[in-house]
Amino acid sequence: MSREIVIDPVTRIEGHSKITIQLDDRGEVVDAHFHVTQFRGFERITQGRPVHEMPAIMARICGICPVSHLIASAKAVDDILAVEPPPTGQDLRRIINLGQIVQSNALSFFHLSAPDLLFGFDADPAKRNVIALARENPALAKDGIALRKWGQQIIEWLGGKRIHPTGIIPGGVAEPLTAEVRDRILAGVPDAIAAVERAIAWYKTDMLRWEEEAATFGNFRTAFMGLVDRDGNVDYYDGWLRVVDADGKFLADRVDPHNFNDYIGEAVEPWSYLKSTYWKAMGYPDGIYRVGPLARVNIADRMGTPRADEELEKFRWRVGRVAGSSFHYHYARLIDTLHCIEKIELLLRGPDILNKHVRSRAEVNRLEGIGVSEAPRGTLMHHYKVNDDGIVQWANLVIATGHNNMAMNRAVLQVARQHVKGDRLEEPMLNRVEAVIRCYDPCLSCSTHALGQMALRIQLLGPDGAVLSDLAR
Repeated sequence: MSREIVIDPVTRIEGHSKITIQLDDRGEVVDAHFHVTQFRGFERITQGRPVHEMPAIMARICGICPVSHLIASAKAVDDILAVEPPPTGQDLRRIINLGQIVQSNALSFFHLSAPDLLFGFDADPAKRNVIALARENPALAKDGIALRKWGQQIIEWLGGKRIHPTGIIPGGVAEPLTAEVRDRILAGVPDAIAAVERAIAWYKTDMLRWEEEAATFGNFRTAFMGLVDRDGNVDYYDGWLRVVDADGKFLADRVDPHNFNDYIGEAVEPWSYLKSTYWKAMGYPDGIYRVGPLARVNIADRMGTPRADEELEKFRWRVGRVAGSSFHYHYARLIDTLHCIEKIELLLRGPDILNKHVRSRAEVNRLEGIGVSEAPRGTLMHHYKVNDDGIVQWANLVIATGHNNMAMNRAVLQVARQHVKGDRLEEPMLNRVEAVIRCYDPCLSCSTHALGQMALRIQLLGPDGAVLSDLAR
């Protein structure tokens, strides 16, 4: 008889979700879904709030990537105010965003994914955790802790707090940078670079071990999207949208992010609160694309800093110009982190970084605004509409995890078909299904709404576990 396997919850990710795998009467996988089961509703609860409050409110969406929402929200409000932050204010925004990418990438790679990479997917689940990793490879664990600490300190020193900072405001930033804080951040750069380079060297020594796994680990043809600057380098704060297909051909290049609605559609499925975005020209569900570290290294001509560019060349030599396997998110995430550290140093050594003029001031000059930036997990879009008094009437967030939603579902199905057999279920099979989700490092707290209704099932169980009543919507 056909049956269903449920993995609930999915472990070592941020937020609440489950995976369901449907088997036919032969025990073969016929379908699988990644369900985001938590609901936040920020788009609705912000209606009626003064637009100047939006950045501080939006920073509360997530404790892992608050800066991403703070930046995108502030840029959307800048657009409504028709104001451009001073150059130094923009650079300080860039630095705090880069610091967040460093700490978030460190959390994903060292704490959440490294246990699988060190011990293997078939290892005892009691061993596949960061505590065992620290015992087995203390140097690797310490590097992960130190990188995350340094990135969080940048957020605290520039934004006021490590969690839900408030230092980024409409028109720029709240305070100029001091020489003492600049030098404090710069002092940590050499150790941060060394830690990432050690992690890259460690990871590459094991790449051949994972070659066969990577071939079927969420490996399929999709488009990729991210931001690039005028020279085609990766851009995290500003720039233009670039989308390439699985062969590296441009589907769109140097597109103004303010026009993203012309290119990107949003769909809702009944089994998840997470929206599914798609490339309109290809339709739904064929218009699947990916964002995040793997997309950034695939769409860019270069990273734009010496060490990261050198590592990018090695990455492309190993896996190709456009890497299709979700497994390569791990390698790409380390290159991403290395580039962010180099970029932080470049910005901090800029001649005007201590300039006191860090904020522009204005009132409401437009009734609509859009802010776009790169979050650790990919491109993030905030879109607001206000009335003449600057009161928010409507808000829509298109988040990185939503961009990746269709890809994650396809990856779950592919890995499940490869490893899950109904006649001999084993824990490592299910761990691989979870692990492909970890490649994307989804941030499910940002899953803000669904336009329809999610299926709901309630079961009343007796003391012996027997189902006494079953109610479904």
